[in-house]
Amino acid sequence: MVLSLCGRSLLLLGPRFLHGSARHSGARVAVVLSGCGVYDGTEIHEASAILVHLSRKGADVQIYAPDIPQMHVIDHSKGQAAEAESRSTFAVDGETCKMNKEVERVLQDFHKAGKPIGLCCISPVLAAKVLPGIEVTVGHEEDKDGKWPYAGTAHTIKALGAKHCIRDVCEFHVDQKNKIVTTPAFMCETELHHIFDGIGAMVKGVLKLIGK
Repeated sequence: MVLSLCGRSLLLLGPRFLHGSARHSGARVAVVLSGCGVYDGTEIHEASAILVHLSRKGADVQIYAPDIPQMHVIDHSKGQAAEAESRSTFAVDGETCKMNKEVERVLQDFHKAGKPIGLCCISPVLAAKVLPGIEVTVGHEEDKDGKWPYAGTAHTIKALGAKHCIRDVCEFHVDQKNKIVTTPAFMCETELHHIFDGIGAMVKGVLKLIGK
């Protein structure tokens, strides 16, 4: 999740600074991560793609993450699940899921302040949950022989009262009214460079809304 920072940050999730000693003149951007890797948190290729594209554009980046227990923890050395407390219910409860209150507050505060928000992969569901009537994309609405294995997410977004816009993996969607930019990323089974390009388009869209 990418959020623009104009003036004082609204995030209170415990910041970690990327190249904190560097001086930037570009847009101030917060990147919100969660967990430590695919299946139990932020997908590492998506996170690195966001940071590379922001770096290329000269953005001043601050990284944040909730300091809370995870729903699933993967022992990546063995590829096995380990026990952990729940932090989220979306995977189990779908549209009736409960969100982390701090993440919910941040999304609502940024939206109310008119600050641009970028979301990739499944994270547009978070905005759809707390910002009724917005427009987002998670890709396609049909599986298409396994290319879009999480296509059902689009129907959940609709059930939450948001509008889902069909886009390919290299594309992005801009909700101009609400200043929300989204791209499918790994909602699609495809080559890594397509994911990278789609995220780059999302970052470019967010920075354009900021005016950078």
